[in-house]
Amino acid sequence: MINRNDVDISSAVWVKSTWSMPAGENCVEVARVGAAFAVRDSKRPDEAHLLFSRDEWQAFIHAVKNDQLNNT
Repeated sequence: MINRNDVDISSAVWVKSTWSMPAGENCVEVARVGAAFAVRDSKRPDEAHLLFSRDEWQAFIHAVKNDQLNNT
């Protein structure tokens, strides 16, 4: 598990999702910071972000690519 106190995101380079709407609404941004991956809402960049370890991020990406996430 990633300890938020051990990750400095002040110099993070954020990348907007390629699936974002053309108007730039409802966007998710991701940044790699050291051994962690940070995710934030582009409309609220100064608010909270989520942190994931490399293994957690890879499991998430795998689930998305294999349509293993449900909205039920």
